[in-house]
Amino acid sequence: MKSGLSLIALALAVAAPSITYAQDASADKAKAEKPVEYEPQVRTTKLSGTFGGQRINYAATIGETIIKNKDGVPEVAVVTTSYVKEPRDPNRPVTFLFNGGPGSGTVWLMMGAFGPKRVAIPSDARDDGAPPYPLVDNPDALLDVTDVVFIDPPGTGFSHLIGKADPKDYYGVTQDAKLVAEVIRLWLNNNGRWNSPKFLGGESYGTTRSAAVANQLMNVTYNDVALNGIILISTVLDFAAGADTPGNELSYITNLPSMAATAMFHGKASGSSTEAFVEEARQWAIGPYASALLKGQKLQGEERAAIRRDLARFTGLSETYLESADLRVTPGRFYKELLRDRGLTVGRLDSRYTGKDYDSAGEEPDNDPSFYGIDASYTAAINSWSRDVLGFKTDREYQSIGGIGGQWDWRIGGRDTNAYMNVTPYIGQAMRENSGLRVFVGQGYYDFATPFFAAEYALSRTGIPQDRIEYRYYGAGHMMYIRDEDRHKLSADIRAFIRAR
Repeated sequence: MKSGLSLIALALAVAAPSITYAQDASADKAKAEKPVEYEPQVRTTKLSGTFGGQRINYAATIGETIIKNKDGVPEVAVVTTSYVKEPRDPNRPVTFLFNGGPGSGTVWLMMGAFGPKRVAIPSDARDDGAPPYPLVDNPDALLDVTDVVFIDPPGTGFSHLIGKADPKDYYGVTQDAKLVAEVIRLWLNNNGRWNSPKFLGGESYGTTRSAAVANQLMNVTYNDVALNGIILISTVLDFAAGADTPGNELSYITNLPSMAATAMFHGKASGSSTEAFVEEARQWAIGPYASALLKGQKLQGEERAAIRRDLARFTGLSETYLESADLRVTPGRFYKELLRDRGLTVGRLDSRYTGKDYDSAGEEPDNDPSFYGIDASYTAAINSWSRDVLGFKTDREYQSIGGIGGQWDWRIGGRDTNAYMNVTPYIGQAMRENSGLRVFVGQGYYDFATPFFAAEYALSRTGIPQDRIEYRYYGAGHMMYIRDEDRHKLSADIRAFIRAR
């Protein structure tokens, strides 16, 4: 009997670890299946400043908006930074802004143009040097005419995916637009602003996002969020216009006026004024040059020679070089060739900037002097402002330019993946179906990332009411607001646009 009890005890002792292991595994599985709990961080600071000549008290709120999937599981933490005048007015305009990339945070518009503080860097196309970089009051911020909400989609700024969220559900033209539209709806809900005049705007890919978000707000559902205005800064809507691929003649046409402006700025071309020379280049590009390009290899003899002479006059490049390029100069080659005799390259984002490469023999620049000349100052400024002044606590790095572009789904409307994307029709439909909707377009003459003539081309197509589009031009590049004179002008132009609602 005793030996039988011993055997039973031994069996239990051997089985016990297996039972415990099974229980632990079940607990781990239950824990893994339990929805992620995420407590959003929100910080509000009461501040004051002078904007547009008015002394304004305002609340600066930096906080996370949690987006859940259909099962109620948190998947995205979207950080917004809002500046709201006090006392609060539910009928005051509110403007939602974002940057581009598609992996770019709102640091550029917030710390360079429309936030209550800005980073002070050289205005004359020189690099920003080494820190510290001054954070100064920004009287050009828009708080005298509108409350402003800066939105960082996931993968930009401090915003990020949560838990097992699939990037494919959020990293794409339409996916991103749906998310941003949801963030806007939630902000309107939480702040009691449904009847406020509403403006939507972005820079660079942020203009693409503006069109796609406007589509989500006004065209896709019956639960419309009507907009008063769309603000496009450094516009890219029709991607065929800027696609530097063999066989696409359109980009040579749309880049030509920017080349003319740049050649004149650097003393390689001459005209009575930048505006006059640019207009002459526009007319030549859309007329004789477009006709010549469409003739392909049939363009010969004196007709070819005449085109080559005019192209040299507008671009500042030699006829020999232009002939070697078959009268088709990509922007990358232009940056390197224009000032090769001086051992300099010109910038892509802002062709007023110049840089020195490792040597002068290459075909394209080593890097973009108009980006590396300013990026460190903006990164320092946004971190200092968000963490030290507004009190946002996080171990995450602020993504000024995140790496999500390679994961981006560029398809819209189920179209072929090889098709050039064009979101301009979204704006056309929104304008046709909302007679109160207007569009502001701000472009720099020296911007090759989003050339001004490409914006004009896209927005002049069929189905877009031309009488409600307002164009303004500036003597800088992609981020025209880094030039003091243009920041003042851009701010004044947008103020007038908002007041004219």
